[in-house]
Amino acid sequence: VQLQAYGGGFVQAGGSLRLSCAATGFYFDDRTIGWFRQVPGKEREGVSSISIPYGRTYYSDSVKGRFTISTNSARDTVNLEMNGLKPEDTAVYYCAAFDGFGSAGRVLGADVYNYWGKGTLVTVSS
Repeated sequence: VQLQAYGGGFVQAGGSLRLSCAATGFYFDDRTIGWFRQVPGKEREGVSSISIPYGRTYYSDSVKGRFTISTNSARDTVNLEMNGLKPEDTAVYYCAAFDGFGSAGRVLGADVYNYWGKGTLVTVSS
């Protein structure tokens, strides 16, 4: 089982980036997929998640209205469209998966996720 996050890069404040998360070795069909971010010295922060079978989406207050999470028709890729980027969005972004669902408080918490990919760096300049 392997998750791969990609699409990070360097962008100016106000710009946009699209992150994608793909899996090898399993399917997303019955899982919740989450995006997290982390900066040095801080805890990993839940950004957004999607419960694949139900299409329910969740966002942290810090990104609500700017980020959009979605899955493709094959349900093998989860995308995170990031618009209106701010310097405080600078972080390493990770995607993760777990075999379950839940409320926003649950699915935006890193503890429930048991599959993690390597991160992709997003840098937003002011």
